[in-house]
Amino acid sequence: MQQLFTHQNFAFTKLLAFRIQIVLAYQIMAVAVGWHIYEITHDTLALGLVGLAEVIPYFASALFAGHAVDHYYSRRLFGILAAVMLCLNALTLTLVTQGYLIGDSSYWIYGSIAFTGFARAFIAPSVNSLFAIILPRESYAKATGISSSIFQTGLVLGPAIGGLMIGFSGKTTAYMLATLLCLGAAIAMWSIKVREPKSTADLPVFTSIKQGLNFVFSNQIMLGALSLDMFAVLFGGAVAMLPAFIQDVYHIGPEGLGILRAAPAVGAIATGLWLTRHPISRHAGLWLLWAVAAFGLCIIGFGLATSFWVAFGLLLLSGIADGISVVMRQTIMQLVTPDGMRGRVSAINGIFIGSSNELGAFESGLAARIMGLVPSVIFGGVMTLSVVAATAKFAPKLRKLELHQIQ
Repeated sequence: MQQLFTHQNFAFTKLLAFRIQIVLAYQIMAVAVGWHIYEITHDTLALGLVGLAEVIPYFASALFAGHAVDHYYSRRLFGILAAVMLCLNALTLTLVTQGYLIGDSSYWIYGSIAFTGFARAFIAPSVNSLFAIILPRESYAKATGISSSIFQTGLVLGPAIGGLMIGFSGKTTAYMLATLLCLGAAIAMWSIKVREPKSTADLPVFTSIKQGLNFVFSNQIMLGALSLDMFAVLFGGAVAMLPAFIQDVYHIGPEGLGILRAAPAVGAIATGLWLTRHPISRHAGLWLLWAVAAFGLCIIGFGLATSFWVAFGLLLLSGIADGISVVMRQTIMQLVTPDGMRGRVSAINGIFIGSSNELGAFESGLAARIMGLVPSVIFGGVMTLSVVAATAKFAPKLRKLELHQIQ
């Protein structure tokens, strides 16, 4: 691990600084927005609509963002652009809390979240493309573990900070801190000094996008890994409903929301650090399948839990399982993807994985409205187990995967 932080790879440290600040800002805003919307509406469907408001513009722009990163200007420039867009979004939310914007507050909040979707479309393609430029190929597996731990650290600290700030200082302070973090991320990305290779041939945009899609859908290992995580998160994600659990089941304040939102990431950080020193190479496909199955079981247990601290423990375990699947999927993606396609493949990965969080939030909100809060979470966990079984059957190359086969 130490060799990743030599003078030659100091750019990797700056890339990690960009990533953690972006994650912190996003998570603080996510906690504040969830609390803000539920405070206004007291409606679980309104919480689900937060995810839908973000995922629609994300879907509309992700593939074009991936094409742009592969073909135009500097990859760093697109990372800076995304950070500035998120900064403007956080400023808008700050103005909403102060009553400076006329009209229904919920409309302004949903509009800001939609703007976040456009910004997010550029983050993963930029980061993953720079990741492959900065680091030698033999360091990908360990570096992915480090990057995953940094990401999960942001998932721990962001919700905790957001919940504490809402509870003790108010939503305005939380949004203002997110603004400063976005500025810090932009500066970190700007400071990266790396010679970027010449962009790929300037293909027509739709031809370029089709080329990326054909690559992903013709590769059973990558398609299986992406599909597995997408449907697991889509059905098994219970995070969007945490404000309802906090207020209606556990009857505690926003501090508890921050703690529960952080719990999965605590487990994932421990997993990422472990995998940094003990990367998985043998039976990688089976590890991935069993990890997602364990995640589904934890979600079922969470739905049945009536104690706040039991729920925390189960979400912690779900993070350990999810940490394994995240590191394995990211390692597979970095090893399999050609350099000239990293932007587009990262964008497609984002559609599969990143957008499933928001679609999962909408699914959770809709299911909670139809079935009730607890039954909807249990249903999601059961569906996750079904997805694992289907993937094991229909993607045998993934099930039998050994990482040395693609190194």
